Amino acid sequence: MANSRFIIIGGVAAGMSAASKIRSLDTDAEITVFEKSNYVSYIACGMPYFISGVIDSPRRLIAYDVSFFKEKRNINIFLRHEVLKIIPDRNTVVVKNLNSGEETKHTYDKLLISTGARPFIPPIKGISLEGIFTLRNLEDGITIKNFIDTRTPRNGLILGAGNIGMEMAEAFVSRGIRTTIVEKMPGILGTMDEDINEIIETELKTHSVSLIKSKGITEFSGINGVMNKAILENNDSIEADVALIGAGIRPNSELAKETGVDTGQSGAIKVNNRMETNIPDIFAAGDCAEAFHLVYRRNVYMPLGTTANKQGRVAGENMAGGNATFAGIVGTSVFKVFSQEVGRTGLTEKDALREGIGYVTNTIEHYSRAHYFPGTSKIRVKLIAERETGKLLGAELVGIEGIAQRTDIFATAIIAGLNVKQIAGLDLGYTPPLAPVYDPVLIAAGEIEKKL
Repeated sequence: MANSRFIIIGGVAAGMSAASKIRSLDTDAEITVFEKSNYVSYIACGMPYFISGVIDSPRRLIAYDVSFFKEKRNINIFLRHEVLKIIPDRNTVVVKNLNSGEETKHTYDKLLISTGARPFIPPIKGISLEGIFTLRNLEDGITIKNFIDTRTPRNGLILGAGNIGMEMAEAFVSRGIRTTIVEKMPGILGTMDEDINEIIETELKTHSVSLIKSKGITEFSGINGVMNKAILENNDSIEADVALIGAGIRPNSELAKETGVDTGQSGAIKVNNRMETNIPDIFAAGDCAEAFHLVYRRNVYMPLGTTANKQGRVAGENMAGGNATFAGIVGTSVFKVFSQEVGRTGLTEKDALREGIGYVTNTIEHYSRAHYFPGTSKIRVKLIAERETGKLLGAELVGIEGIAQRTDIFATAIIAGLNVKQIAGLDLGYTPPLAPVYDPVLIAAGEIEKKL
């Protein structure tokens, strides 16, 4: 009997997680990964810290290199190879070698589409000038750092005030670059509520980052093909010799659509909880695919590295004949901007309003450690609870320390279906250097319980 043949399109988080899972379950399988770029299995979230110099080498962002997968796991990896076409009725893919231009055909028993996502490039005049970058793959990070190292830009511009914009503002400032963020919407961080964003805006100002809201960029201009300024909608200009486009991402789902794979409103690939698409033998996972949201109770597009890794493992197990299911998400994310840590999980107040959910919200501030202990600071916690049941719907947190673990407590509570009274009674750890006797988690839950 011939060995099973598995083809994986895309070799980053979801793709390599799937490949490794398949290998752990089927030692004889023929596993082939086609990756367009020069790298596999890298940690994209670390790139702002490589650009800033906190991480000294791009090698540190590579979890495992090609030789590890080939020698230790017997996985065939073809870098600089793009899958041009999937022919599902023949279980065949057409692949182009991007170095030689040669096209070849390969057959599969099971196929995974893990093509990720790409930055959205707004149609702005002059956006292709030298000095304007996007940050999505490891090559992007290396290119930006090399540009800063060799050109020593003085003025930086970031288009978009999302998570990546916040992290790259810190990276630019740490490299001695005067930085301006331009956001077309009236508020920063569309995934957070404005009362939380106020603290982050203050933090940006503290570090001399200029923030321009409710204005778009109409043109980038330059000299000899190199950008030197941006023109705003009101004709104001901003000097800039390096710029980052952080205006969001789009799923790389075109190949899937051309194959007949169903996609959702966001354009991301529709999958069930086994990561199967509507076409037999074809699976999808990672930033090109939707994920089931446990609060919304429907598929959404919230691309995150944690989700990609877990979806990849589920897809790999099922491709190898298993019966795994993806547990779903609640939209948990954390990031850092200068001295402030920021976390969110579940729904924001804006989300609850849009969904027409009856809710109660409350915000508290409480100490991160015992109030008398050196280094303590205050954490702001905003909770959203369902009015009828008291179940926790969402949490947003900001502070100098201790945000990630407390965000995770709230995420766990949402997944477990706890109400705020139950959360207020949780048995949490206490020691003066790390947490007060009544943790901000308990105080926040207790205060919103009073409103219910």
